[in-house]
Amino acid sequence: MYNPKSDSSLPSDGLYGNPGGKRGKHKIFIGMAPGVGKTYKMLEEAHQLKAEGVDVVIGILETHGRRDTAERAKGLEIIPRLRVSHEGTVLEEMDTDGILGRSPQLVLIDELAHTNVPGLPHDKRYQDVEQILDAGIDVYSTVNIQHLESLNDIIARITGVVVRERIPDRLLDEADAVVLIDVTPETLEARLRDGKIYEQEKIQQSLANFFQRRNLIALRELALREVADTVEEEANNGELNGQSCNIHERVLVCVSTYPNSVQLLRRGARIANYMNAPLYVVFVADPDRFLTREESLHIETCENLCREFEGTFLRIDKQNVPQAIAQVADEYHITQIVIGESQQPAWKRLIKGSFTQKLMKRIHQQHIDLHIIATEK
Repeated sequence: MYNPKSDSSLPSDGLYGNPGGKRGKHKIFIGMAPGVGKTYKMLEEAHQLKAEGVDVVIGILETHGRRDTAERAKGLEIIPRLRVSHEGTVLEEMDTDGILGRSPQLVLIDELAHTNVPGLPHDKRYQDVEQILDAGIDVYSTVNIQHLESLNDIIARITGVVVRERIPDRLLDEADAVVLIDVTPETLEARLRDGKIYEQEKIQQSLANFFQRRNLIALRELALREVADTVEEEANNGELNGQSCNIHERVLVCVSTYPNSVQLLRRGARIANYMNAPLYVVFVADPDRFLTREESLHIETCENLCREFEGTFLRIDKQNVPQAIAQVADEYHITQIVIGESQQPAWKRLIKGSFTQKLMKRIHQQHIDLHIIATEK
């Protein structure tokens, strides 16, 4: 799975090189865990670009003793590391000034969430990346899903490990391309057992802790969802012909002052639960009409029930109900709308047209499924 903008077939003047002082482009390779192949894929693309004439260098590469990764790096220029003395120990870090001085078209930077040695201009490697991007140099970087700031509590709950090195979520939002490097948990376990991720003495410990099957399944789902969200947001920010691109299901239940709305809401909540989708409930109120006390209490009951189902309740003041529902559906990228069967007399539907027909006409271009639920009269 990948962001549409990440296709390596883009011309060299698209993603690589920024004449005229423009900010560099950033492509992030993300995965569910160490060993999925992020760095290898990054190096593979770099070789392709070099063959096309792109000036590409390695800014920092962490092979962790993986022979395949080290072999794939051969033939690419490497910026020498910066040697930093800290508390009597000499450590090696990425030489940001060296990269800026060399000024390539594209630089490869491994482990975006890395924390720098104290005393360097930036605390975090991603801050070095932002400086390099500001200088007009394009960057390829790698990161694992557990390093995202917003997922920190979830990751700790799943794995029992509190991740100390984190990056702000905005880096994914601002990236020009986000590529998910995905393998099955079974494949990753096999790589670990074959010694392709860690040395032999760390394999059993890893399998018993972070690399437990249930952890890998959960981490993979988080990675898939995160990239899907990024792709969906990217697509919707660049809508074509007024049409949005909705990857995730979202359910909207339309309630009214009719007593059967409670029954309708429960049915809609079940549909949302089956689809593992967010639930939205909308009530469209006529601004020229006051609700009776009984009607107000009924709508309040619907709102409280919506809250119990962990949904979002929306109250819209508008006379044209189908138009209001269509606008809410567009704003919240709804994919499923749930309504009750019409309570209008047959003669009124024949003369004025049914509510369902009017709503269908409004949402036709949005490719939304409409559920008409039979409820007790």
